[in-house]
Order: sequence, then structure tokens, then C-alpha cells
Amino acid sequence: MHTYFYPADSLFTITENYPETLDVFVRQGFAQLADAEKRASFGKALRLDIALSMRQIDYDAFEKLLLAAIEGHANNKQITDSSRLIRVKGLLPCPVRIPLQEKLELFIESCAVEGIQLDAQMKAASMGLDWISSEVEAATTADELDDIYMSAGFDMFFEERFFKRFTRDGSFVNPISWDRINPLFHNDKIDLRDPEGKHGIVAVVPAVFLVNTDMLDGRPIPDSWLSLCDPMYERSISLPVSDFDLFNAILLTMKQRYGDSSVAALGRNMLKSLHPAQMVRSERQKTEKPAITIMPNFFTQMVREGSRMKAVWPNDGAIISPVFMIGKKAKGATMQAVADFFAGKEVAEILSHQGLFPSLHPEVDNRLPNTRQFMWLGWDYILNHNLNQEFDACQKLFDEAQLR
Repeated sequence: MHTYFYPADSLFTITENYPETLDVFVRQGFAQLADAEKRASFGKALRLDIALSMRQIDYDAFEKLLLAAIEGHANNKQITDSSRLIRVKGLLPCPVRIPLQEKLELFIESCAVEGIQLDAQMKAASMGLDWISSEVEAATTADELDDIYMSAGFDMFFEERFFKRFTRDGSFVNPISWDRINPLFHNDKIDLRDPEGKHGIVAVVPAVFLVNTDMLDGRPIPDSWLSLCDPMYERSISLPVSDFDLFNAILLTMKQRYGDSSVAALGRNMLKSLHPAQMVRSERQKTEKPAITIMPNFFTQMVREGSRMKAVWPNDGAIISPVFMIGKKAKGATMQAVADFFAGKEVAEILSHQGLFPSLHPEVDNRLPNTRQFMWLGWDYILNHNLNQEFDACQKLFDEAQLR
């Protein structure tokens, strides 16, 4: 039994005695504690057990996170060999951020026992990539960068001013050690393996349709991306414009598969941009209800039983935004041990089963029927185009069509 803290201790007492626990509290929803004044007032007035009960957080699970922070911090103080320090930056998909963070905290603790100091800054995907891209753009050598990066989206990994120069010279490589990938993504219709071996993909974010059947007014339920381009759906579609990774993947993939006219058609047919959670509730809105919303598959599970909302997996395939991972080659076995955690089966099952982000891990059952297809931009297109120029061209087509 540890004696670091007790259930009756105040949040203030715990964070004052062990400042390394503050980040755990903030990440688990106690954002007020990040402010010193609020921590002194709010934190002193609230016992740990009562605070967790109010938020319906399991005490034993939270206790493990606090212990990992405290004991990991103590062990990390003893580590001076820089080759045993691994720094990770990336974004965690919002629907699975908490369970992944819990696994990460426990893994950090186990790393400390093995003499590895793991500094992992994994933020919610909604935070965006600016906090990473600015430091990557400013770097002149790979030595100035962290050891592992993980995020969805194409632009940061394939743009010359960001990571492309460091993958091209071999400083960063695919750190995933699987010798094969899930058959869902390696078959006669699709192959997500990087032919150059520079980029790993741990999972994908699939975009599907959610249709408000009350708003179709006699029009058929669209069953493919191509059918969304029909003029009959003009000003009837909501698109995830604020989700840059997914939105860019949609525009690029449509352009690659169906040409410029399909991107313009999406612009013409767009009614508004909604967060997926807003769309799930949009049947209760009084005005401007979109008939069709494009969203990550996860959010379709929020639809209430008996709702007029109908989830549609397009028959030409759910467009995917991959979750990429790259690692610094020079860090060798130490980096590999950390990469194996992020690419491991436990993390893969959280992504796939809880977040509905299908995993490329070869041993994971993604619980999808074989009839489910994916629409993939393709490595030939990715490696032979300047993707940022392609993004800009697609955005121009889309915006011009909206203004007509």
C-alpha cells in the first residue's frame, strides 16, 4: 500500500506535494487546477474521493494514473543517458483519448522501471497540428526534433518544409515492426503499405454518410460518393470543413477518383459545416437541416434508436484519413520499444473497437464485414504529387462552386 496520498486528501494537497500529478488531473477533466488561484481555492475544498465520485471516475483506475506520474517522475530523475530518453508528440483521436491516455500513463511507468524516460505529449485531435508543425518547420536537422510523431492527415508528413525532407534523407522511418498488415487493408482492392517503407499507418479514420430521411423530399438515399455529386442534392450536404485532416482527405480522394468536377459538385451541394455531434442532433433543429452529413464512422453510433437518421457506408468505399507514425532511425532499439507500444495490439483494439477507427494491426478483428470497402488516395498519387498544392487547388474549386 502506497503512502503518497489518501482518498480524503484534497486535490490541492496532492498537487502541491507531487506537482507531476497536475497534468493527470487536467487531462482527466479537472481543468480548473491548471490555474494556480483556482487550484488554491477549488482544490483545497475538494477531497480526491469526492471529486472522482462527482465525475463518475473509477478511483482505482485514477489512482494508478497518479502513481504512474509520481513514481515515474522519481525514476526519471535518475536517468541521465540521453539515448534512454524518448520524446513523442502527436494527436489522439478525441473519442478514444481517455482510454489511450490511461494506457499511456501505465506504459510510461513501465518504461521508467526499464530505465527508459518517456516524454509523451499526446493531445486531443481537436487541438490541431500547429503546435507541432511550427517546430518541425523551424528545424534544420533531425536532431532538433522529437523521436516519434503520430497524427492523422497528409500535409505535415508529405510536405517538403515539414517532415518530407527528414524522411527523404532517412532520418525518420516507418517504426512499425509488423511484418504484414491487416487483410482489410492489403488485398486485391487496396494496399496501405508504404512502398518506400518511410511511413507507418496504425489505423484509419473512415468517412461515411448520415442521412436525415425526413429532409430528402422524395430524393433517393445516396449510396456512393459519386451519387453525392448529383445536382439534386444542391445545398443539402454538411461537410466536416473544420476537421482539416478528414476534409482534405475527402477533397483529394474525390479529385483523384472522380476528377475536378466532383470537388466542385461537393462545393455546390454543401449547405453548411457541422460537427458530427451537432449533425446527430440536427433532426431537432428548426431550420437549415442538412439532408446528408459526411462524418467519421464513430459518430453514427450516437444515433438514437428509432431516429430518422440513417447511416450509410458508401458502396464505392469509405474515404479514409490515415493515422501515420514515423520514428527517428538513430534511436534504434529504445525508440522501437516505444513505437511497439503505440503500434501494439492493445492500442489497436482501443482504436478499432472503441473508436471505430479500423486498425492495420494484423491480429486485430476490426469487426467489419468483408463487404465494407475503403476509398484510398493511393501511394502513387501521394508520392508523385505536391499535396499542399493539390489541397489549394481543391479548396479553390470547392470555394468557387459554393459562391455560384
